[in-house]
Amino acid sequence: MRDSTPSASFIGLDVGSSTVRCVVGVLDAANPGKPSIIGHGMAANNGMRRGVVAHIEDVTEAIVHALTEAERLSGVHINGATVNINGAHVSGMNSKGVIAISSADREITQEDRMRVEEAATIVQLPSNREIIQVFAKNYRLDGQDNIKDPVGMHGVRLEVDTHIVTAATPNLRNLDMALEKAQVTVHNHTLSSLAAAEAVMDRSQKEAGTLLLDIGAGTTNIVVLEDGEVQHVAVLPIGGAHITNDLAIGLKTDLDVAEAVKVRYASLLDNPRRDIRLKFHDQDYIFAAEEVRMITEARVEELFEYVQKELTRIHRARKLPGGVVLTGGTAKLPGIAEFAREKMQLASRVGKLHSVSGLVDTVADPAYCSAVGLMMLDMLLVPQTAASSTVASQASTKAMNLVDSLWRKIKP
Repeated sequence: MRDSTPSASFIGLDVGSSTVRCVVGVLDAANPGKPSIIGHGMAANNGMRRGVVAHIEDVTEAIVHALTEAERLSGVHINGATVNINGAHVSGMNSKGVIAISSADREITQEDRMRVEEAATIVQLPSNREIIQVFAKNYRLDGQDNIKDPVGMHGVRLEVDTHIVTAATPNLRNLDMALEKAQVTVHNHTLSSLAAAEAVMDRSQKEAGTLLLDIGAGTTNIVVLEDGEVQHVAVLPIGGAHITNDLAIGLKTDLDVAEAVKVRYASLLDNPRRDIRLKFHDQDYIFAAEEVRMITEARVEELFEYVQKELTRIHRARKLPGGVVLTGGTAKLPGIAEFAREKMQLASRVGKLHSVSGLVDTVADPAYCSAVGLMMLDMLLVPQTAASSTVASQASTKAMNLVDSLWRKIKP
């Protein structure tokens, strides 16, 4: 049994389709309110399929290995973390809440804000789905629109527009079971894309309107942030593993050879070489470089077409001044930012970590962005138990939405 995690340590645990990553942070004494990374660990995960637990024991084993490596490097004993939620079963929907202000002075209180957000969660859902997060996008008070925070204002009728994220209950329970077997207490659940956004996006990008694409092995997580709020989330069942599968089919080779070709040679840039020569397990392979590029490009183009459909559905296609930020392991594909710029007609770049110190160089890989963001959110959010009330959960979510302002309030 692991010892308790010291209260001064913060843990982010990214349970991905192909890899589990853990990041350990503490408050940076030299930069008050900022985290410093003191440890990290990773382990191959063979128990997930497109972000969903398929083999609980394999996922548990991967989690334990990643945590053990992070503990060894950081010297921190881990038994709790903020954990990501992934998979195509995650979806978002818009909802509205309305309440009457009944106090004598008609002043809006923190309780009123939480009540109106709770009212927005009164929606009909199938019995096998549940709400995991609620994001307040905009408040209205007696017809006055575009209010960011109504607390302290006076009025009679308070309304809120929210974006509600739901997930399949069985998939959540399976993930929680794997974490329980690994002796990990879940402080908070949050979306992979939102965690990555905290790690690589600043306030101006969140305000201007920016799309973050977290392209993992089995899924691509989408979040659109505008006016500092979450406007839309989605998870697409396409990722880097699909490129590997396409290469295995197109090149008529084994999956492990196709993965090696993808990691070492796949690119969206024009390749001057004619042939790719690969030595793998003492065997020599020769593949046409142009064929590798065409196979890779076809799958990435399909992914961006699906992303474009999501943006069109919410009327944001080619209308995001902040452009596109790419994270996840597949964001390392050479030329992917330029390709995204061409296909989506938006400024595009690969995300880079900000506002963190310590062992930054060792987690500068785009694949670590979600884990680092989860650690940052673990520092900010008050742990909620599974039995916590809807209002408490929404208060935690509100804290996440206001992460930039809360950041300044944390003392070393």
